[in-house]
Amino acid sequence: MHPDPPGAGARGITRTKELLSRGELTAVEHVRSVLAAIREHDELGAYVAVAGEEALKAAEHADALIQERGREAWWERPLLGVTVSVKDLLQTRDLPTTRGSLLPNDRPREDAPAVARLRAAGAIVVGKTTTSEFGWSASTVGRVAAPTRNPYDPHLTAGGSSGGAGAAVATGLCEGALGTDGSGSIRIPAAFCGVVGYKPSYGRVPYFPSGADRLAHQGPLARSVADAGLLGQVIAGPHPTDPDSGLGSLDSPRDMRALRIGWIEYEGTTPEIRHVTEQARDALAGEGHRVEEVEVRCQNLYPAVVDLLAATEAAGTPPEHEAWCDPGRLEVVRHGRTLTGVRVIQAEQVRQNLRATLRSVMDRYDLLAMATVPVEPFAADAIGPSWAADARDLMWLAWAPASYPYNMTGQPAVSLPAGLTPAGLPAGVQLVGPVGADDLVLTVARRLEALLAPLPHPPAPGRTPVSLGERTL
Repeated sequence: MHPDPPGAGARGITRTKELLSRGELTAVEHVRSVLAAIREHDELGAYVAVAGEEALKAAEHADALIQERGREAWWERPLLGVTVSVKDLLQTRDLPTTRGSLLPNDRPREDAPAVARLRAAGAIVVGKTTTSEFGWSASTVGRVAAPTRNPYDPHLTAGGSSGGAGAAVATGLCEGALGTDGSGSIRIPAAFCGVVGYKPSYGRVPYFPSGADRLAHQGPLARSVADAGLLGQVIAGPHPTDPDSGLGSLDSPRDMRALRIGWIEYEGTTPEIRHVTEQARDALAGEGHRVEEVEVRCQNLYPAVVDLLAATEAAGTPPEHEAWCDPGRLEVVRHGRTLTGVRVIQAEQVRQNLRATLRSVMDRYDLLAMATVPVEPFAADAIGPSWAADARDLMWLAWAPASYPYNMTGQPAVSLPAGLTPAGLPAGVQLVGPVGADDLVLTVARRLEALLAPLPHPPAPGRTPVSLGERTL
């Protein structure tokens, strides 16, 4: 068993709230402990900016509310005193937003809607987590900071593009993290780092500013399904800045005792990953659910998702910005500039065909389940396994076939730890539901989590402080 992570955030949201409500811990003590752990132990590169004094002021305010109202303080502020991080793609009023880019930093006057909702619920933002440039890749490699490394093996990647968020939660450097997911960027790092990642239904959480491809979701990473669900509940709901927000809220009661679950075995799943995730499959069957293998027959999706992503990247990158671009992302941008309107519409038609196919599948199954990522983590400085590590061939996401389909359809998905491979690396299992059935997905994920053995904590990192130029931790 590995030692506990160094950060107080390893307690999780529920335990932290218990200690605060009993008076065994103050919010100021808690935040100071988390900030100290970030300064001393973030050699994985989870953070690019730390809140410092602003976080401590918020903690003082939290303590005053707790002193005044006792346990009632959490009725209106369910995250009071809890520490959270925000992915560096999302606007924060008190911290720079680099979006992983060398372009001049954006210092917005307002928080993104989901960040504002976290703060209104009492959460304390302790910092911004590392991302690849504009979140383009499913590993966290960029030019603003060193690659984010895996908590279980620092030679390997934490995944991406919410890799900083995954590493921060896994090492206890916050209780919860706000990430984004345009093609797997919450669920991939959750699987690689051994934590829970929840991608809500499209539109359930407002996203501003969002891409024209309508693939991007915002959602939480946390140490448990319950914590992820609470964070997701806080940030959900319509907002005037996002005309699509409020679309993914269609849950209805259903019998949870004997669900029909379709198990998908994606091509390229390694024997090591298959062995771990089969334990989750057996656990679901042992609960009385009917679990059967299903093959989703549809045309090749990957070229379509590449075109949708590349068109959006190209639209947001004028030629004069090329000198600032990550070389891999620049390959994607240049591909996007070659696309005709007809080609993009054809990609949209592939998306619509997939939606129709999966609606038909979901008529037969309550949930789908699968390995979140079919491969183990690869080198920390790579954008993919060796066969997909060169962006010029545009295969930079091809190794994650269980992720991007559910961005194309907008379905809710949760990745939770299934166990460790023989190499000691986490593997995740993913549950996917119909659009709007977020509560169903979270309920089954929470039950499955209770059936699976908890992962050992990752090895404690060393004590060398990390310096990122002007953003010294």
